[in-house]
Amino acid sequence: MRMRHVLAATATAAGLIAAVTAAPAQAAEYSSALKVKGVQYDAPGSDSNNCSTGNTKSEYLTVKNYSSATTVNLKGYVVKDAAGNRFVFPASHYLQPGDYVKLRGGRGTDSDANNVVYRQNCNFIWNNDKDTIYLVKSSGSRADAHSYTKSGSDPDGNGYINFHG
Repeated sequence: MRMRHVLAATATAAGLIAAVTAAPAQAAEYSSALKVKGVQYDAPGSDSNNCSTGNTKSEYLTVKNYSSATTVNLKGYVVKDAAGNRFVFPASHYLQPGDYVKLRGGRGTDSDANNVVYRQNCNFIWNNDKDTIYLVKSSGSRADAHSYTKSGSDPDGNGYINFHG
């Protein structure tokens, strides 16, 4: 009887050690200071990509600088989806540590003061049922990626998913 308890305790300890050593490898996946904080993938209301009366401005992606000390320039960073729809940040937009920017659909004036960049495109980029979001550094390496499904990732059904707090 005692041997079973020792074996069970040893197996449990081995499992805990494996879990602890696996955690740093998982964290290394997101080595970038910039991460996708969240996405409003399903704009409130009936979808309309009409530039003057539509709701594409209500669809947005929030990118946040999670670094405590590094300012990051978004110029050249790419946001894209699984189908290859993409947006390249064309101008310098500096995110201080802890700062964020909302990348909105539709047309508008980019503003550092209001933390907003517009895609200058009135078509929706994120699918309402499921999609994958990629944030790619100007060097071409991946900064962050998230897949979502409406049924599995958005339990309250409000069209917004928070990826990083």
